[in-house]
Amino acid sequence: MTSPFRTHDNHRGRPANGARPRPRRRALAALAAAVTVLVPAATAQADPTTTADPPTGFDQQVLFKAAQEHGYACFRIPAIVRSTRGTLLAFAEGRVRNCGDAADIDLVLKRSTDGGRTWGPLQVVNEGGGDTHGNPAPVVDRETGRILLAETYNKGRTDAGSCDVPCDRTPHLQYSDDDGATWSAPRDLTAELRPAGWNSWYATGPVHGIQLARGRHAGRLVFTVNAESYAGGRITANHAALMLSDDGGDSWRVGAVDSYPTAADGTFRQKPSEMSLLERSDGSVYVNGREQDGTDLGHRTAAVSRDGGASFARPFRTLPGLYAPMVQGSVLRLPARHPGAPSRTLFAAPADPDRRRTMTIRSSYDEGRTWEGVDRGARVTTDWSGYSDLVAVAPGLTGLLYEGGAADARDEIRFARFTDAWLGPRRDPDPTTPDRGRHARPALVLGGARPVPGRFGDALSFDGRDDAVRLPFRRSLPLGSGDFTCSLWFRYRATSGEQPFLWMGGVGSRSPQVALRGDPAHGRISAFITALDGARPAATAEVATAAAYNDGRWHHLSLRRTGGRLALAVDGAETRTAPDVPGSVSRNSVFGVHAGQKVDSRAQLAGDLDEVRVYGRALSDGELARVREENGGVRGPVVLNLPLDEVADVADE
Repeated sequence: MTSPFRTHDNHRGRPANGARPRPRRRALAALAAAVTVLVPAATAQADPTTTADPPTGFDQQVLFKAAQEHGYACFRIPAIVRSTRGTLLAFAEGRVRNCGDAADIDLVLKRSTDGGRTWGPLQVVNEGGGDTHGNPAPVVDRETGRILLAETYNKGRTDAGSCDVPCDRTPHLQYSDDDGATWSAPRDLTAELRPAGWNSWYATGPVHGIQLARGRHAGRLVFTVNAESYAGGRITANHAALMLSDDGGDSWRVGAVDSYPTAADGTFRQKPSEMSLLERSDGSVYVNGREQDGTDLGHRTAAVSRDGGASFARPFRTLPGLYAPMVQGSVLRLPARHPGAPSRTLFAAPADPDRRRTMTIRSSYDEGRTWEGVDRGARVTTDWSGYSDLVAVAPGLTGLLYEGGAADARDEIRFARFTDAWLGPRRDPDPTTPDRGRHARPALVLGGARPVPGRFGDALSFDGRDDAVRLPFRRSLPLGSGDFTCSLWFRYRATSGEQPFLWMGGVGSRSPQVALRGDPAHGRISAFITALDGARPAATAEVATAAAYNDGRWHHLSLRRTGGRLALAVDGAETRTAPDVPGSVSRNSVFGVHAGQKVDSRAQLAGDLDEVRVYGRALSDGELARVREENGGVRGPVVLNLPLDEVADVADE
C-alpha cells in the first residue's frame, strides 16, 4: 500500500513511533518532547482569538469539490473533530474514479487552526490503492491529545457498483499524536471488533466518536458500528453496536449490541445504521441512527446506554415524528452557557422526508428525548444535501461539515459555521386545536391558521403559505393494512397548485401514505394510497372525481378502503371507485398526519377545512350520510377527530 502519510503539497510526514499506539499514561514531559519533534511549525496550537463569529451569525465555504481538487472524481462521507489544541480536522472519502461506494477510495483530511475560517491543503491519511478505505470515525482522547481514526476496508471495484453481498469488510485504526499532521500506519482490528458471525456488511460510524467525561466510565472512548450477518445465500441479521476502549485506543472490545433478524422473505423490523452519539448530562450515552427499510415507522431510530456503552437499556425505537429521508445524520449536545442552565442538543440532517435536500438543524431541549418540528428548524440550505457531522468550535459557535450541491448532494462537501443567535431562541409552544380521538393530545396549529364560520360550528382557514394542522405522533394513528374511512369538509377557490386536505404517512412514490387533495389545474379531487406488502415494492392506487369543486362552497369528501376497492365520494352524489392495492399504508417510512399541508411542506392549502375525521373501518353508506347531514357520531374506532372549531394558546389551556 502507498504510504498513508502522503500529502498533495509533497510533504511527507512520518509515523508517530510506529504502527502500535503508545501507552496512554505517559509523562507529560515525554509527550511534549515527542510532539516537539513531530509537529511542523504550521501546526502550532490554535489561537482561540482567531475563531471570531461570522458577522451575520452564519457563513460557509466549500472544503472538498468533486472533480476539481487533485483529480478526485467525488468526495463523500464527512466527519469532523476538534483536537485538544483547538485544531479542526475535517475528514472525507476521496473517491478516485467515480462516486461509487466500493471503488478506489482514499481517506483524506483538511485541518484548520483558526476555528474553520481557513483550511490547510488536502492530506491523504490512508490511500486505498485501488481498494476502498473509508467510513471515517474519528475520536479525540482529551487526556493525551491523541486523535484516533477508525475506518473500514474492502476490495475495490473498477465500476461504480456497490460491494458484492456478502461484503467482507474489515475495521482498522490509525492515530495521530501531532494534531493530525502525521498518522500512524493502520492497524487491523478485525480480531477485536468483528465477531465471526458479522460476516457481511460492516461499517464504522461514519461520524465522530466520543470520550465519556462523567461517572465511573470517564475517559472511555466510544464509536459506533453497524454490521450484517450472511448465511444460506442471504442476509440473516443486522447489528447496531458500540465499540469501547478504556486504555486510550490500545485495545478495543465490542460493547452494546442490538441485533434484528431478517425473515426469509427479506423483511425485518429495524436496521439501525450510521449512528451518531453523544453523552448526556447524567452520563448516559444517547445514540441516534439512520433506519432504512424496516417495518417499524420512521427513518430515524434511537437507543440509550446507561452503563457507559456496555449495553443498551432497551432496543432501538424509531422516531416517526423526526422527519428525514433515509440518510446519515449527526447529533451534538452543546455545552450549557452557564452552570445550571439547560443545554441545547442539535440534530443535523436533510429535512425533506422524501429526498436528500434542505439541510436543517433541529433542536432538542431535553437531550434528544423530544425534537422540535421541521418548521422550527434552522435551515442551512435549500440545496440537495446528504451526510453530515457537527462539531463545537468555540463557546456559542458550532460547525457543520456536510455534503451539498445545487444539482446533486455529492457535488461538494461544505463547512458551515453558525452561532447560537443564528439558531434562534427556544420558541413558545404552538397554539393547539382539540383532537377528539381516543387518548389523543391536542393537534398543533401552525403558521397562524385562523377560525372562520364552518359547516358545523367554526372551521379553520389556511392561507396557502405556511398554515397547517399537525398531529403529534401516537401509536394509534397508523392505519396499517386494514379498512378505513376518511371524512372531511372543504372549501376553496384555488385554480392551480396542489391543495392538500389531509395527508397521513410519508411522501413520494415509495412511502406508504394516504392523501386527499384538490387538483384544480386538472379539474379534479384526487385521493390515493401507497402501500407496502411484505418485501415487494411499493404500489399505489388512485381514484379521482370529475370536477375540482373549487367554487368557494362547502363540500363533503370521503374516502373508503373496503372490499379490495377505494371509493371516493363528494357530497354523497358523485362516487368514484378504483381497485385497491394490498399492504400497509403506514409502514417503514416517515409518518406524519397533516391537515392543510403535504408532509414535505412543499404544498399548502389555500382554503378552509372542517370536521376532519378518520375511522379505523369502512363506514356504511348510511353512516356516512349521518356524518354528512347531521355531523352525527358513529361507532368507532375513531383514529382522529378534528372539529377545528377552536384554537387555543398553551397558556390558555
